[in-house]
Amino acid sequence: MKYIEWFGKNFIGLFEAGGEQFMGFMTGIVPLLIVLLTFTYSVIAFIGQDRVDRAIRYCSKYMLLRYSIMPILSVMMLTNPMAYTFGKFVNEEEKPAFYDSVVSFLHPVTGLFPYANAGELFVYLGIANGVMKAGYSQSSLAVRYFLVGVVVILFRGIVTERLTKFLIAKESKRANA
Repeated sequence: MKYIEWFGKNFIGLFEAGGEQFMGFMTGIVPLLIVLLTFTYSVIAFIGQDRVDRAIRYCSKYMLLRYSIMPILSVMMLTNPMAYTFGKFVNEEEKPAFYDSVVSFLHPVTGLFPYANAGELFVYLGIANGVMKAGYSQSSLAVRYFLVGVVVILFRGIVTERLTKFLIAKESKRANA
């Protein structure tokens, strides 16, 4: 009988703890996400969709911008999973590298712009909680994640583009032989 009572008390306690966590999100992170999204869409509306498209087309012409600025803007403006749609501005052989850059940036952006990939927010907050318990700043972690993420997406984009073009050329030679 004692075990049944213990199970009942702890079973409902699990849901009570989940409810408290949920309310913490509703009063903390959810309003922040809504304000950040509103700000981002307001900036796009203020600048104008045509100007934003022109800027992205310009970035797609240059490898350095294609794998740094383009993925950053796509993730911050369109969020996950719509960020991949900026791939329409790149050539067909550059699409795998662009996708690699975007998908690689979805976690590092979460600390500064949590709305961009809400699914990763729980992972980031778990890491940030450990960092704060160790006595370090969460904001410092967020900035470092972001900066390292920019370097990683640039490197991955360039390497993936070169590999893709190499494999296309190799396949082309094989088909012509």
